[in-house]
Amino acid sequence: MLILYKILFFYILINMLSISLLKSLPIILPILLAVAFFTVFERKILAAMQRRRGPNVVGIYGLLQAIADAIKLLSKETLIPGPSNLYIFIFSPIFTFLISMLC
Repeated sequence: MLILYKILFFYILINMLSISLLKSLPIILPILLAVAFFTVFERKILAAMQRRRGPNVVGIYGLLQAIADAIKLLSKETLIPGPSNLYIFIFSPIFTFLISMLC
């Protein structure tokens, strides 16, 4: 009986999360796209200021540069040195960021 309650609980939880995710998706998706294309626009302006070629290598007029950057970011691998302490290696940047935000 306890297993049935756990299954029911997780089913309800997944349904609630999926509904809230679907409701927030029309808000989050345009924001993500706007940030990606503002990044491309910023790169084009900086390239013009420095008199060099901008991000026009990928796609038509560099419009796919943001997607290429996202794929590159997601495909990167986190390298953790072997003899290091895993917890200190991961939590030290987080701790430093929190300390800097408090000051």
